Amino acid sequence: MDARIDKTSEVESRPANNLLRRLSQADYTLLAPHVTVEDSAANQLLYNPGDDVQVVHFPCGPALATFLVPNEDGRDVETILVGREGAVGGIVSEGYLPAYTRICVKFGGPFARIHVGKLEAAKLRSASLRSIFVRYADCMLAQIFQSTACNAIHSIEQRTAKWILAAMERTGDESSVPLTHEQLATLLGVGRSYASRVLQSFRAEGVLDTRRGSILVRNRDGLQLRACLCNDAVKMHFEEVLRGVYPTEEREAG
Repeated sequence: MDARIDKTSEVESRPANNLLRRLSQADYTLLAPHVTVEDSAANQLLYNPGDDVQVVHFPCGPALATFLVPNEDGRDVETILVGREGAVGGIVSEGYLPAYTRICVKFGGPFARIHVGKLEAAKLRSASLRSIFVRYADCMLAQIFQSTACNAIHSIEQRTAKWILAAMERTGDESSVPLTHEQLATLLGVGRSYASRVLQSFRAEGVLDTRRGSILVRNRDGLQLRACLCNDAVKMHFEEVLRGVYPTEEREAG
């Protein structure tokens, strides 16, 4: 019993990132001397396309990072969100790592950080550490595939509901998401007026309400009914490949 309590205490003393907390004590000990934790504000730029990726960023607690693909018309289109279930930047590759997309902080909060070189050195010393990050990369790729399919076949309303639910799961907030109409339009790849009309229809149904700079969820079940099943597909893959890391799997895995 005491050993189990000590193990739980040790894991909870780590940064509030599920990927880091999923590591064995031996593997985390390889990383711990090189991990720093700093707060990052919303909209802080982590990488621009072409930047040399030198640092891996682990969102902690309610913090979220987002991948944005710039287009020729000057607009950015959001692809995926990454919260405390993962990391961004230099996860599996070695050597020079040019960033392909713009990566920004979506919701501010603490981020744990480690230099890519330190992570690579630790992975060379531990096959189990390499395995965790390779499996996470597989989960992230599945998320990207699902997002591509979702953008192609699902309606703006379905994608809006899905995105709000995904953000709530990652931040742990059961009732609100700090999101403006303009930010919603960016992540959906539509104009602000279109995004506002979608929110207005959800408001009329009593599913959600809006306040300055945030969306308040009034009926989560109703929102779930309006969403596509893409979140569920991603969660199932996380559960199969890296159980206990996706936020909604935490309690069950524990």
